[in-house]
Amino acid sequence: MKHLLKLIDWTPAEIADVLNLADQLKYEKKNGIEHHILKGKTLGMIFQKSSTRTRVSFEVGMSDLGGHALFLSSRDLQIGRGEPVQDTARVLSRYLDGIMIRTFEQKEVEMLAEYGSIPIINGLTDFAHPCQVLADLMTIREHKGMIKGKKLCYIGDGNNMANSLIVGGIKMGMSVAIGCPENYKPDAEIMKWASENGEFVCTPDIFEAARDADVIYTDVWASMGQEGEAEERKRVFKGYQVNSELMKVAKSDAMVLHCLPAHRGEEITEEVLEAHANEIFDEAENRLHAQKAVLVKCMG
Repeated sequence: MKHLLKLIDWTPAEIADVLNLADQLKYEKKNGIEHHILKGKTLGMIFQKSSTRTRVSFEVGMSDLGGHALFLSSRDLQIGRGEPVQDTARVLSRYLDGIMIRTFEQKEVEMLAEYGSIPIINGLTDFAHPCQVLADLMTIREHKGMIKGKKLCYIGDGNNMANSLIVGGIKMGMSVAIGCPENYKPDAEIMKWASENGEFVCTPDIFEAARDADVIYTDVWASMGQEGEAEERKRVFKGYQVNSELMKVAKSDAMVLHCLPAHRGEEITEEVLEAHANEIFDEAENRLHAQKAVLVKCMG
């Protein structure tokens, strides 16, 4: 039984294996080849945070794989009314073949894995977003031909996206640069690991971070649950925008990625987003294919 709780738990070989399978499943879907690898299996999808891409891609993915996905809102589950996670894990393990959860606290995902007896997939926590980064790596390889040796630059809040991009990028042989304000750095343990395991820099200077980058990545300044900080964050992050000036210091053929939804005019300009829309919406599509590969590896 395999879980996907955070990318640091997976080896580079396991990540590469998922990316290769994702490419295969994408090719088969585009060519009308059915792949009912999870026929008769059911995935429970627990949502404590709302979602567009995560819900639709996992639901369609299970259908493509011949299985069934069950949407479980925290408003409808006893977990939303105080039932301990360990009890929910034990009960759902008797009904389901796997659980995907999109929630706030990483420890909730870890507890589901500890007390359950079925694979657990992290659909997003405040600490990590591994499924998104697998789709990102898939997209980088599609557009650049390879991942190893490329420079990935992330601009913005040192949030779950930054944490997971650092790990995924370095495990796959990229150099990673983070451009963020001093008090909004990624997780300290993640940065320590990155410094010991690859080429990594974190700086408040976005032009230094973006210099000669092959990939420029950004995310919203205020994530779900941070709505009360939105105005303060707009002030702090005002200079942390992916725009045409920043793109001039990256490589001339640099690609731009965004995990979406995007706040045009804040973390990214309309001009840059539209110029790189093909890459960004390939990335969004690849959530489906990368997650199908994760489902197969964990539940197959």
